[in-house]
Order: sequence, then structure tokens, then C-alpha cells
Amino acid sequence: MTVEEFEEFYASAVRRLTGQLYVMLGDLHEAQDVVQEAFVRGWSRRRQLAGDGNPEAWIRTVAWRLAVSRRRSRRRSEEAWRRHGEPPPVEGPGPGTVALVAALRELSPKQRRTVALHYVCDLSVEQIGAETGLSTGTVKTHLARGRAALVHRLPDPHAEEPPGA
Repeated sequence: MTVEEFEEFYASAVRRLTGQLYVMLGDLHEAQDVVQEAFVRGWSRRRQLAGDGNPEAWIRTVAWRLAVSRRRSRRRSEEAWRRHGEPPPVEGPGPGTVALVAALRELSPKQRRTVALHYVCDLSVEQIGAETGLSTGTVKTHLARGRAALVHRLPDPHAEEPPGA
């Protein structure tokens, strides 16, 4: 099956297969997920699917097996939680974290990632460059520009609280 043939097969079968799995599973989101995963797996086997004679049946079977596997995994997790008790409650983010995330959203995605890798993940400029594929000079530029933008968006932690605040 060529790339074009697989794309045509996908376009013609994805809605039908999703509908079929939805009826079988009773959960539309789960049906969408397992059908997509089955198509991803089918992509690497597209030559075998062409010779198989019924690629739609193969996708449907793989999607069903994925759903069954996920259901078993969820059941095992639920049983483990019941045996060991509920996890301790986790506090929500504090006001400082909320302000930081809001300020970071104002940066470009590359600056946001670079600043987070440096200040949150505690990576060096060289480590960030290796992870992102950016030169050290570009990493330094993103850090400098990100810091400059954040100065105006974040409150100064060393400033005194105004009276009555």
C-alpha cells in the first residue's frame, strides 16, 4: 500500500471504524484514541495490510485489542489504589506559581521553554542547547530576552508589601 493509498484508506475508514468502536466500547473518546493508535501501528505495516486483503478488519482488531488492554490496565490500577488507599491530597499551585505561569505564557514558546529548562529544571546553557538543538548563543539570547520580558510581568519578590495588603 503506497502512502497515497494508505491516506485514502484512512480518509474512507476512520469515521466508520470510530463509530464501530464507539458502539463496541460505549466511550467515544476511547474509540477515537484506539482507532488512531491502530492506524499509527498500521502505517508501519501498510505493505502487509495491502496484501492482507482486509486492512479495515486488521485496524478494527488492533483497536479492539488496544481498548481491552487499556481497560485491563485501568482495572489493575484501580485495584492497586483500593489496596493501598487513596493518594494524599495535593495542594493546588500557589499564587506565585500562578503568576509565574501567566507571565511565562506571554513569552514566545522558545523563550518559555528555554527559561523553564534553565530556572525550573536547573539545566545549564550547554545542557539546554543539547536538549533543544539550539546553539549556546541562541540559548543565552532566549534567556536574556525572557528575563527582560518577565521583569515587567512578575512582581518583585524583594519589594515590601504595601500597607494594608
